[in-house]
Amino acid sequence: MLRIAVLGCGRIGQMHAANVARHPRATLATVYDIHQPSADRVAQDQGVKAATTAEEIFASDQIDAVLIATATPTHADYIEMAIASGKAALCEKPIDLNLGRVEACAAKIAGTSVPIQLGFNRRYDPGHSAVRAAMAAGDIGDLHQVIITSRDPAIPPRAYLEEAGGLFRDMTIHDFDLARFMLDEEPTEVFAIGGALIDPALGAELNEVDSAMFILRTASGKQCHINNSRTAVYGYDQRVELMGSAGMIISDNRKPHELRRYSAKTVEASEPYQLFFLERYLEAFMAEIDGFVDCVEKGATPLASFEDGRRALILAEAAYISMREGRMVKVSEVQA
Repeated sequence: MLRIAVLGCGRIGQMHAANVARHPRATLATVYDIHQPSADRVAQDQGVKAATTAEEIFASDQIDAVLIATATPTHADYIEMAIASGKAALCEKPIDLNLGRVEACAAKIAGTSVPIQLGFNRRYDPGHSAVRAAMAAGDIGDLHQVIITSRDPAIPPRAYLEEAGGLFRDMTIHDFDLARFMLDEEPTEVFAIGGALIDPALGAELNEVDSAMFILRTASGKQCHINNSRTAVYGYDQRVELMGSAGMIISDNRKPHELRRYSAKTVEASEPYQLFFLERYLEAFMAEIDGFVDCVEKGATPLASFEDGRRALILAEAAYISMREGRMVKVSEVQA
């Protein structure tokens, strides 16, 4: 049983702690949060004792690995501490909001044999992974286009937006990673447009966008379109479409159930999509833990690595340059 400590007891940390606690090949060793009452509540829920400092986790010989779900500015620090202590790390995205800090972290941990996995959980979604496998098997011939739709059900609170680091680094970074995963080839050019269409006043105050579209192109000419919105009133909209020379495949949305209603006024009326990422990607989050345990116990290669996190952030930075300057940007232009 892999002994995992969870750092961070916010919404996603609580979910991770519960997932680790019920995983058949892992055990929850402890939890930690800078806000001790939050850590104590999660620890009590899961039947473990909360740590009082992060340092005691990294110093303990009773802990094999850490799952980092703390505030983004601490991610790189904790990755470095984990590697220094010989503990495998599964870290939520992004590694950091600043590419320079990511590059410095990469240099510091270079050459390590300790597993590092990034929390790009969508790679583990059954539907998303199935379409990638079908594409790789040749089901659609030569891949031409990838279309990724990713829309949240409601705009986050102001306090969240103030700390998130911008739509592209906070939300679209998942889609940049998924684009790379599906294209199986590095994007070399990025074009982005964005606007505050949902809450123009808040967008102006925070200098932030809540709606955006992106075009990515690889060296061989493969195309990807990503569209984002902070508010989709019909639920959490998550779709991936792959178009090729011999056909098309889609990983579609999920609903609470598949009941459909027919009447004189409407046909095929059904429930809205699942509410948010905790429900939509539940299986993916559990599979992510599976993959992490395999990395530590079997030496498997992480499906989402530190380098994947670095490259996704580079695409986000290229997209910001594109939006500001109104042009297609070569990814090679991005500097730390």
